[in-house]
Amino acid sequence: MTNLTVAILGPGGIGGLLGGLLSRSGHRVVCLAGEETAGRLRDSGIQVRSGLYGDFSAAVEADTALREPVDVCLIAVKHTSLDAALERIPAKALGDALLVPFLNGVEHPAVLRAHHRSDLVAPAVIRVESTRVAPGVIEHGSPFAEIDLAGDSVARERLESLAQVLGEAGPTTRVLEDETAALWAKMSFLAPLALLTTRYGLPLGGVRTRYREELTALVDEAAAVSRACGGPADPGQALTRYDAFPAATKSSMQRDAETGRPIELDAIGGALLRAADRHGIAVPVTARLVQELRAAGH
Repeated sequence: MTNLTVAILGPGGIGGLLGGLLSRSGHRVVCLAGEETAGRLRDSGIQVRSGLYGDFSAAVEADTALREPVDVCLIAVKHTSLDAALERIPAKALGDALLVPFLNGVEHPAVLRAHHRSDLVAPAVIRVESTRVAPGVIEHGSPFAEIDLAGDSVARERLESLAQVLGEAGPTTRVLEDETAALWAKMSFLAPLALLTTRYGLPLGGVRTRYREELTALVDEAAAVSRACGGPADPGQALTRYDAFPAATKSSMQRDAETGRPIELDAIGGALLRAADRHGIAVPVTARLVQELRAAGH
């Protein structure tokens, strides 16, 4: 297969891992970040520590903004910094690039389609535990990395081609038929976990024992909204998955709160409330938790 030129907007835990794997697989990788991080990446590349993929270094290019067309641009920033990050990828510079966001929530595809051509935005969902421990240094902790790639208005052959590239580089990648279902499948599972672990400052084990009633209520509310929006809804399966996770599991929102970083409260809790309001669905537990987190300064 022809090697691609891939831009990575946000070379952190997810972007850095994918950038490293794609570079190792022979593709040209251009990381877009602040000047300090870009300089470090130009000098030292990306170092990946992974039980699944091994420990390796990969050379990458780096800049503060995209200055030439690329084949694909992977967006791996937090939703809280998306607007600022988009300044690094001017629409003119993107050309015919496929824009692939790995963001939490369900509202970001519309933002990206306003920035780029709607037929070139392919939302993705990734299941992985990967952390940037220093600029260009990535620790991949999970024994898996799985990607669901979608894009209702994107040519199927482009999605299949990119899925093959990603799969050959490492992550198990599949193309899904329904973008809405893919995004809501993650959203309806993530929202209860993120809101409760962050609100009470507890890992999942503490939440599912001490706040079981709230967890169950949140799962039901999220499932109802997902169903109304055209997504999957299986509260029982969601609870079974929560119970199977290690007790020490923390949500990324909780980790951000613990370290004083902005949290994705609006992208997750706010988006769930807005969707519920559009469909006339009562979500009292979600509303209370979002209000309490906002009152706490989040």
